[in-house]
Amino acid sequence: MARLKTYGFYLLVAVIVLQAVFPFYYAILTSLETGQAIFDINYLPAALDWSNYRSMLSSGVFGRQFLNSAVTASAVVVLSLVLATTAAYALARIRFRGRGLLLLTILSVSMFPQIAVLAGLFELIRAFGLFNSLWALVFSYMIFTLPFTVWVLTTFMRKLPVEIEEAAIMDGASALTIIWRVFLPLMWPAMVTTGLLAFIHAWNEFLFALTFLSTDTQRTVPVAIAMISGRSEFEIPWGNIMAASVVVTLPLVVLVLIFQRKIVSGLTAGAVKG
Repeated sequence: MARLKTYGFYLLVAVIVLQAVFPFYYAILTSLETGQAIFDINYLPAALDWSNYRSMLSSGVFGRQFLNSAVTASAVVVLSLVLATTAAYALARIRFRGRGLLLLTILSVSMFPQIAVLAGLFELIRAFGLFNSLWALVFSYMIFTLPFTVWVLTTFMRKLPVEIEEAAIMDGASALTIIWRVFLPLMWPAMVTTGLLAFIHAWNEFLFALTFLSTDTQRTVPVAIAMISGRSEFEIPWGNIMAASVVVTLPLVVLVLIFQRKIVSGLTAGAVKG
């Protein structure tokens, strides 16, 4: 009976892994094929044809769009973590009236669907003169990434012992010194986890990028991939689309592999009290 449960568990894990990995694997296969071979059903590469990748990467516009996504996502992560760390310290350590209500209000902002705030946000961005600028995306993305980051870091900071903060205060440390020298080294797992989730959200976001940017040189890669088209609606270049999708996905895979231990530590932090 125990062996049957073990086999069932591994079978379930295999099905989940297959479901998660197979679409990306098939996208890689499709990106290495051209012409009619794209529509042939096969699960192993018949030949390695890199023409789709050369076609996409040789285009100066796609390289610029890739850089736009990298700059936007990095700016969102840095600003979100800086603001969220200071806000989390105030919400977790400083007692003031309405602290719980303020935290719930911050979290509730991220619950609104993007389409619900799109019209008002568009008018706000035009009023600020940010239309067709990457700062428009940074501003709009932080509306959703910052509340989540503040919530996670506040919860994590509440789990940290108060004694280490009291010891720093006894040594004459200021609030900023405590945040920088005491809390930041302990909060790296949570910051890596929330930062990576913010990066993924900003990297993959489509609706705001489509609405607030109007030129090819300013667009990000999700919009760029959606706008890849052939000479007619019946000649969609699936090979180029899949090659671009693989190129865009690889940075996320690399980041997850690099920070996987920190991510696990951040997700499990505070789950068990010692």
